[in-house]
Amino acid sequence: MKWIIGILINALLFIAFAGYFEGFQVSSFGAAVGASVVLYLINMLVRPLLIIFTLPVTILSLGLFLFVINACTLLMTDALMGSKFEISGFGLALLIAIIMSIVNLIIHKTIIEPKKRKKK
Repeated sequence: MKWIIGILINALLFIAFAGYFEGFQVSSFGAAVGASVVLYLINMLVRPLLIIFTLPVTILSLGLFLFVINACTLLMTDALMGSKFEISGFGLALLIAIIMSIVNLIIHKTIIEPKKRKKK
């Protein structure tokens, strides 16, 4: 259930980014959900390998290199989705990766964690 919420949140973020950034385009809400699913699968399958291979750089950068890895996963999503989901370049992908990380952290800390505490 948690992953479905994450996919929908990312799809909504993609729609918002498409309206705000000129170089970011999503053709429809269905394409945004599809891109979110593809990003979820890439994050499950490819991202752990990228983190392991770049561990020394990640440690030296105090974890900031993870934003670069997130930008790479967004560009992989762009490549797999075709013309339905477009990111104009690496700089924009890096900016979107940073914003998505911050927004997902805020949503997790303010909405998801308080609900878990109430259930206990």
